[in-house]
Amino acid sequence: MDHSITTWAILLVAAFLGGGLNAIAGGGSFFTFPALVYAGVPAVVANASGTLALLLGYFASTWGYREDLRPPATLSMGTLVAISLGGGAVGAGLLLTTPDDVFRAIVPWLLLIATLLFAFGPWLLRRFKRDSTENEANALVQGFTLAVVSLYGGYFNGGLGIVLLAAFSLLGHRDINSMQGLKNLVSSVLTAIAVSVYAFGGAILWREALVMMLAATVGGYVMARVGRRLPSSFVRAVVIITGAVMTVLFFRA
Repeated sequence: MDHSITTWAILLVAAFLGGGLNAIAGGGSFFTFPALVYAGVPAVVANASGTLALLLGYFASTWGYREDLRPPATLSMGTLVAISLGGGAVGAGLLLTTPDDVFRAIVPWLLLIATLLFAFGPWLLRRFKRDSTENEANALVQGFTLAVVSLYGGYFNGGLGIVLLAAFSLLGHRDINSMQGLKNLVSSVLTAIAVSVYAFGGAILWREALVMMLAATVGGYVMARVGRRLPSSFVRAVVIITGAVMTVLFFRA
C-alpha cells in the first residue's frame, strides 16, 4: 500500500464522507472501498477494512433508533439477531474464499447493483408498500429473506441499507421508524460478525481501518448536524453520481 501523505489524505476524506453519507442517506462504501483500492490495497482486503471503518456508525444509528426497535410480528428479536449473525458470517466466509482477481471482476457488478438500488430505492419502497399484503409475511419467508440479505451484507456491504428497507417493506412492514430501527440493528449485527470473520482470516489492515473509523465517526457526527440543512434530493444525487462514476471506473480498470 502507498503510505504517502496524499494517499492518507484521500483515505481520511473518503472515510469522513463515507461516515457522513451513512448518517444521512447511506452509500458510505462508495467512498471508502474505492479509496482503499486506489491506495493499492487488494480488493478483498479493501472491502473488509472499509467495512470495519464504517462499523461504529452502524452502532450509533442503532442507538439513535433504540426506542423504535420492535421485532417483526412473526419473528422474535433473538431469531432476527441469530439469522443476521449466521448470514453475515457465511457472507464474510465466502468473501475470504474468493480469489482477489475474481472479486475484482465481481466488484463492478456489485457496485452497479448497489447504485441502482440506491437510485431506485424510493420507487421500490413505494411499489412494495402498495403491492404487498396487509399483514406481515410468515416466519419462514421473513427468515429466508433476512438470511439472503444478511449473506449479501457480509459479502459486500454496499447498498445494504436500502436492500434491507426494501425487503422489510416487501414483507409487509409499515412503520418506517420501526423499519429504520430494524435496518440499523441488522446492519450492526451482521457487519460486526463479518468484521470478526475478516479479522480471523487476516483480511483487515488495522492501522488504516482504525484511522478511517475515527474519520468516519467524525464525518457521521458532522453530517448528522449539517445534513439536515441539505436538500435530500441533493444528497441522493451526490451518492448516485459517486456510485455511477466508481462503477464505470471499476468496469474500465
